[in-house]
Amino acid sequence: MAEAIRIDTLDIEFKGEVLDKVPDANFDLCLTCGTCTGGCPASEQFDMDPRKLIRMLNLGMDDEIRKTNWKWVCSMCGRCVLGCPMKINVPALVFNLRASIPREKRPKGILGSCDQHIRTGSAMGAQKDDFEFTVLDVAEEIREDHEGFEDLYVTVDREGAAMVLNQNSREPVTEPEEMGPLWKILHMVGADWTYPSVMWAGENYCMFMADNEGWKYIIEEFVHHVDNNLKSPMVVNTE
Repeated sequence: MAEAIRIDTLDIEFKGEVLDKVPDANFDLCLTCGTCTGGCPASEQFDMDPRKLIRMLNLGMDDEIRKTNWKWVCSMCGRCVLGCPMKINVPALVFNLRASIPREKRPKGILGSCDQHIRTGSAMGAQKDDFEFTVLDVAEEIREDHEGFEDLYVTVDREGAAMVLNQNSREPVTEPEEMGPLWKILHMVGADWTYPSVMWAGENYCMFMADNEGWKYIIEEFVHHVDNNLKSPMVVNTE
Protein backbone atom coordinates (compact mmCIF):
# COMPACT_ATOMS: atom_id res chain seq x y z
CA MET A 1 0.00 0.00 0.00
CA ALA A 2 1.32 3.44 -0.95
CA GLU A 3 2.26 5.63 1.98
CA ALA A 4 0.02 8.64 2.53
CA ILE A 5 1.46 12.04 1.71
CA ARG A 6 1.81 14.24 4.77
CA ILE A 7 1.07 17.88 3.95
CA ASP A 8 3.16 19.13 6.84
CA THR A 9 6.31 17.58 5.33
CA LEU A 10 5.93 19.23 1.90
CA ASP A 11 7.76 22.33 0.73
CA ILE A 12 4.87 24.79 0.71
CA GLU A 13 6.69 28.12 0.64
CA PHE A 14 4.10 30.11 -1.29
CA LYS A 15 1.27 28.81 0.88
CA GLY A 16 3.14 30.12 3.92
CA GLU A 17 3.56 33.52 2.29
CA VAL A 18 -0.18 33.80 1.68
CA LEU A 19 -1.07 32.61 5.17
CA ASP A 20 1.21 35.26 6.66
CA LYS A 21 -1.01 37.86 4.95
CA VAL A 22 -4.34 36.05 5.32
CA PRO A 23 -4.12 33.87 8.46
CA ASP A 24 -7.74 32.69 8.21
CA ALA A 25 -7.48 31.47 4.60
CA ASN A 26 -8.04 27.87 5.86
CA PHE A 27 -6.29 26.07 2.99
CA ASP A 28 -5.58 22.96 5.07
CA LEU A 29 -9.29 22.45 5.72
CA CYS A 30 -10.11 21.64 2.07
CA LEU A 31 -12.34 18.54 1.84
CA THR A 32 -11.99 18.32 -1.98
CA CYS A 33 -15.81 18.27 -2.13
CA GLY A 34 -15.86 20.36 -5.33
CA THR A 35 -18.54 22.82 -4.20
CA CYS A 36 -16.22 25.68 -5.12
CA THR A 37 -15.68 24.31 -8.60
CA GLY A 38 -19.36 23.65 -9.23
CA GLY A 39 -20.24 27.30 -8.70
CA CYS A 40 -17.18 28.87 -10.32
CA PRO A 41 -17.77 30.77 -13.60
CA ALA A 42 -14.08 30.38 -14.47
CA SER A 43 -13.95 26.64 -13.78
CA GLU A 44 -12.09 24.56 -16.41
CA GLN A 45 -10.56 27.61 -18.05
CA PHE A 46 -6.86 26.94 -18.69
CA ASP A 47 -7.42 23.42 -17.33
CA MET A 48 -7.85 24.78 -13.82
CA ASP A 49 -10.53 25.21 -11.16
CA PRO A 50 -10.57 26.32 -7.50
CA ARG A 51 -10.38 22.82 -6.05
CA LYS A 52 -7.43 21.90 -8.24
CA LEU A 53 -5.69 25.15 -7.36
CA ILE A 54 -6.02 24.48 -3.61
CA ARG A 55 -4.78 20.90 -3.96
CA MET A 56 -1.75 22.07 -5.94
CA LEU A 57 -1.07 24.72 -3.29
CA ASN A 58 -1.24 22.17 -0.48
CA LEU A 59 1.08 19.84 -2.40
CA GLY A 60 3.71 22.54 -2.76
CA MET A 61 3.35 22.90 -6.54
CA ASP A 62 4.31 26.59 -6.30
CA ASP A 63 5.92 26.91 -9.73
CA GLU A 64 2.93 25.35 -11.45
CA ILE A 65 0.31 27.56 -9.82
CA ARG A 66 2.40 30.68 -10.41
CA LYS A 67 2.57 29.86 -14.12
CA THR A 68 -1.13 29.22 -14.69
CA ASN A 69 -3.02 32.00 -16.48
CA TRP A 70 -6.16 30.97 -14.61
CA LYS A 71 -5.36 33.57 -11.97
CA TRP A 72 -6.22 36.26 -14.52
CA VAL A 73 -9.65 34.85 -15.50
CA CYS A 74 -10.87 34.36 -11.93
CA SER A 75 -13.15 37.30 -11.12
CA MET A 76 -12.65 36.90 -7.35
CA CYS A 77 -16.46 37.01 -7.11
CA GLY A 78 -16.43 34.96 -3.90
CA ARG A 79 -18.91 32.26 -4.94
CA CYS A 80 -16.35 29.65 -3.95
CA VAL A 81 -16.09 31.01 -0.41
CA LEU A 82 -19.86 31.35 -0.10
CA GLY A 83 -20.41 27.72 -1.05
CA CYS A 84 -17.40 26.20 0.70
CA PRO A 85 -18.34 24.36 3.94
CA MET A 86 -14.90 25.25 5.33
CA LYS A 87 -14.92 28.86 4.06
CA ILE A 88 -11.57 28.53 2.28
CA ASN A 89 -10.48 31.90 0.94
CA VAL A 90 -9.70 31.13 -2.70
CA PRO A 91 -9.89 34.82 -3.78
CA ALA A 92 -7.12 35.65 -1.28
CA LEU A 93 -4.94 33.01 -2.92
CA VAL A 94 -5.69 34.34 -6.41
CA PHE A 95 -4.98 37.93 -5.36
CA ASN A 96 -1.60 36.95 -3.92
CA LEU A 97 -0.79 34.88 -6.99
CA ARG A 98 -1.29 37.98 -9.11
CA ALA A 99 0.77 40.08 -6.72
CA SER A 100 3.63 37.56 -6.92
CA ILE A 101 4.13 38.33 -10.63
CA PRO A 102 6.46 41.28 -11.38
CA ARG A 103 4.30 44.26 -12.29
CA GLU A 104 5.77 44.67 -15.76
CA LYS A 105 4.94 41.04 -16.58
CA ARG A 106 1.24 41.26 -15.71
CA PRO A 107 -1.24 41.31 -18.65
CA LYS A 108 -0.69 44.43 -20.75
CA GLY A 109 -4.38 45.26 -21.08
CA ILE A 110 -5.00 45.24 -17.35
CA LEU A 111 -1.72 47.02 -16.66
CA GLY A 112 -2.53 49.76 -19.16
CA SER A 113 -6.01 50.26 -17.75
CA CYS A 114 -4.62 50.53 -14.23
CA ASP A 115 -2.02 53.10 -15.25
CA GLN A 116 -4.56 55.15 -17.21
CA HIS A 117 -6.89 55.22 -14.23
CA ILE A 118 -4.09 56.55 -12.03
CA ARG A 119 -3.18 59.24 -14.58
CA THR A 120 -6.61 60.35 -15.76
CA GLY A 121 -9.26 59.07 -13.35
CA SER A 122 -10.63 56.36 -15.64
CA ALA A 123 -9.44 53.07 -17.10
CA MET A 124 -10.37 54.26 -20.60
CA GLY A 125 -8.10 57.28 -20.27
CA ALA A 126 -10.90 59.85 -20.50
CA GLN A 127 -10.03 63.10 -18.77
CA LYS A 128 -12.51 64.57 -16.29
CA ASP A 129 -13.30 67.54 -18.57
CA ASP A 130 -14.24 65.18 -21.40
CA PHE A 131 -16.36 63.12 -19.01
CA GLU A 132 -18.26 66.16 -17.77
CA PHE A 133 -18.84 67.47 -21.30
CA THR A 134 -20.19 64.08 -22.44
CA VAL A 135 -22.48 63.68 -19.43
CA LEU A 136 -24.03 67.13 -19.77
CA ASP A 137 -24.35 66.79 -23.55
CA VAL A 138 -26.18 63.46 -23.33
CA ALA A 139 -28.45 64.81 -20.60
CA GLU A 140 -29.39 67.75 -22.82
CA GLU A 141 -30.23 65.37 -25.69
CA ILE A 142 -32.52 63.37 -23.41
CA ARG A 143 -34.31 66.50 -22.21
CA GLU A 144 -34.89 67.59 -25.81
CA ASP A 145 -35.82 64.24 -27.39
CA HIS A 146 -37.37 62.04 -24.67
CA GLU A 147 -40.92 62.88 -23.66
CA GLY A 148 -41.44 63.01 -19.93
CA PHE A 149 -37.82 63.81 -19.14
CA GLU A 150 -37.78 67.50 -20.02
CA ASP A 151 -36.60 68.33 -16.50
CA LEU A 152 -34.01 65.55 -16.17
CA TYR A 153 -31.33 66.82 -13.80
CA VAL A 154 -27.80 65.41 -14.18
CA THR A 155 -24.84 67.06 -12.48
CA VAL A 156 -21.12 66.63 -11.95
CA ASP A 157 -19.49 67.73 -8.68
CA ARG A 158 -22.65 69.12 -7.13
CA GLU A 159 -21.90 69.72 -3.48
CA GLY A 160 -24.27 68.27 -0.91
CA ALA A 161 -26.03 65.66 -3.07
CA ALA A 162 -27.41 62.72 -1.08
CA MET A 163 -25.55 60.21 -3.27
CA VAL A 164 -22.39 60.16 -5.35
CA LEU A 165 -22.43 57.64 -8.21
CA ASN A 166 -19.43 56.42 -10.14
CA GLN A 167 -19.64 55.31 -13.77
CA ASN A 168 -18.11 52.59 -15.91
CA SER A 169 -15.84 54.61 -18.16
CA ARG A 170 -16.51 52.54 -21.27
CA GLU A 171 -20.01 53.99 -21.63
CA PRO A 172 -19.18 57.71 -21.84
CA VAL A 173 -16.26 56.91 -24.13
CA THR A 174 -17.83 54.41 -26.54
CA GLU A 175 -21.60 54.21 -25.84
CA PRO A 176 -22.65 57.44 -24.10
CA GLU A 177 -26.35 56.90 -24.74
CA GLU A 178 -26.16 53.82 -22.49
CA MET A 179 -25.88 56.10 -19.46
CA GLY A 180 -29.41 57.37 -19.99
CA PRO A 181 -31.51 54.45 -18.64
CA LEU A 182 -29.98 54.69 -15.16
CA TRP A 183 -30.50 58.46 -15.11
CA LYS A 184 -34.15 57.99 -16.02
CA ILE A 185 -34.66 55.54 -13.16
CA LEU A 186 -33.01 57.92 -10.71
CA HIS A 187 -35.12 60.76 -12.07
CA MET A 188 -38.38 58.80 -11.74
CA VAL A 189 -37.74 57.91 -8.08
CA GLY A 190 -36.62 61.44 -7.21
CA ALA A 191 -33.07 60.48 -6.24
CA ASP A 192 -30.70 63.27 -5.24
CA TRP A 193 -27.37 62.34 -6.81
CA THR A 194 -24.31 63.62 -8.63
CA TYR A 195 -21.25 62.31 -10.41
CA PRO A 196 -17.75 63.12 -9.12
CA SER A 197 -15.09 64.45 -11.49
CA VAL A 198 -12.18 62.89 -9.57
CA MET A 199 -11.61 59.15 -10.03
CA TRP A 200 -15.13 59.01 -11.42
CA ALA A 201 -14.77 55.59 -13.07
CA GLY A 202 -16.33 52.66 -11.24
CA GLU A 203 -13.99 49.97 -12.51
CA ASN A 204 -10.65 49.47 -10.77
CA TYR A 205 -8.15 47.42 -12.74
CA CYS A 206 -5.43 48.16 -10.22
CA MET A 207 -7.41 46.12 -7.71
CA PHE A 208 -7.91 43.34 -10.27
CA MET A 209 -4.20 43.39 -11.09
CA ALA A 210 -3.26 43.23 -7.37
CA ASP A 211 -1.47 46.57 -7.54
CA ASN A 212 -2.06 47.61 -3.95
CA GLU A 213 -0.42 51.02 -4.28
CA GLY A 214 -2.38 51.95 -7.42
CA TRP A 215 -5.61 50.64 -5.91
CA LYS A 216 -5.00 52.62 -2.72
CA TYR A 217 -4.22 55.82 -4.62
CA ILE A 218 -7.41 55.67 -6.69
CA ILE A 219 -9.63 55.03 -3.69
CA GLU A 220 -7.97 57.65 -1.51
CA GLU A 221 -8.32 60.35 -4.19
CA PHE A 222 -11.96 59.42 -4.72
CA VAL A 223 -12.80 59.40 -1.00
CA HIS A 224 -10.99 62.68 -0.41
CA HIS A 225 -12.98 64.36 -3.19
CA VAL A 226 -16.32 62.99 -1.94
CA ASP A 227 -15.69 63.83 1.72
CA ASN A 228 -14.02 67.21 1.38
CA ASN A 229 -15.42 68.71 -1.81
CA LEU A 230 -18.80 67.12 -2.43
CA LYS A 231 -19.67 66.48 1.23
CA SER A 232 -22.07 63.69 0.32
CA PRO A 233 -23.02 61.06 2.89
CA MET A 234 -23.39 58.12 0.50
CA VAL A 235 -21.49 56.54 -2.39
CA VAL A 236 -23.18 54.11 -4.80
CA ASN A 237 -20.71 51.96 -6.69
CA THR A 238 -22.41 51.07 -9.98
CA GLU A 239 -19.84 48.35 -10.64
